[in-house]
Amino acid sequence: MKYKELAKTGEELSVVGLGCMGMSHAYGQPNDTESIATLEYALDLGINFWDTADVYGSGANEELISKVLVPNRDRIFLATKFGFRVKGGTGGAFTGGEMYVDASPKWMKEAVENSLRRLKIETIDLYYAHRVDPNIPIEETVGAMAELVKQGKVRYLGLSECGAEDLKKAHAVHPISALQSEYSLLTRDVEKEILPLTKELGVTFVPFAPLSRGLITNKLDVTSLASTDFRANSPRYSGEYLDNNQKLAVAFAEFAESKYCSPAQLAIAWVIAQSDNIIPIPGTKRRKYLEENAGAADVELTAKDMEAIETIVKKYPNVGPRYSARENKYVKK
Repeated sequence: MKYKELAKTGEELSVVGLGCMGMSHAYGQPNDTESIATLEYALDLGINFWDTADVYGSGANEELISKVLVPNRDRIFLATKFGFRVKGGTGGAFTGGEMYVDASPKWMKEAVENSLRRLKIETIDLYYAHRVDPNIPIEETVGAMAELVKQGKVRYLGLSECGAEDLKKAHAVHPISALQSEYSLLTRDVEKEILPLTKELGVTFVPFAPLSRGLITNKLDVTSLASTDFRANSPRYSGEYLDNNQKLAVAFAEFAESKYCSPAQLAIAWVIAQSDNIIPIPGTKRRKYLEENAGAADVELTAKDMEAIETIVKKYPNVGPRYSARENKYVKK
């Protein structure tokens, strides 16, 4: 595994991280036994950057991770998030629950203690505000988060899915070490403002869903998706968009074969190649896919390869929106 520095912190993180959400949330039935084995295998592969959130499985994901995190604390750089809350305490943003954003200092103080308890650790390496609270200035949220750093409960701060102006304001209050947003071949909104700004400010950009939630792998059988899998209702997996995206995935897979790698490895390598401050966190709950994703670190892409990939994507432009209207309301425009 190769490594890259987080912002200007001196922390060396694996260039391919691990998104843990799907182990407990949003992607069908959990399998804790396989998930634990996947987490342990991540250590064997040198993947030391793990990502979770308090809302994933209503805390279940943090509890699951703790089983491997605690005995291997010095080998893992752990990121978690706060800010999403569930009305009534059941369900989730992608699984039928009624969600709202609360990034208030009051809730943050409770949320961080809950995460520390579930994770069974004394300090969180990277703590994100999961979304920008529309009712609270970002300066107030980050100011309160900075107090956690002073208290030793958190080491570094991050933001998720925020806009450029919010990042500037937040960074002026306390250094933001990482900004997390969706970024892949099919989701490229961040290229206009966010990605250049993170480079300018020295912030590490952490793309989630670099495989377009499995779409670009050319392996996903849409008809087999469980009712608990939020992709079953995703615009990209239905109607005219599905037809376009299946053709795109086939063409992309053919090009990956010419590069002697899998489509997943090619897609992750493409994301990494976009900027030297990028560390993607592809998610998986299975060892075989973890090993495949890790192999992306060794895929080298030439300028000619990058042009060929752009040609494929442009040939099938009707990919559809990344979220339904229901999920999209949680994203800051």
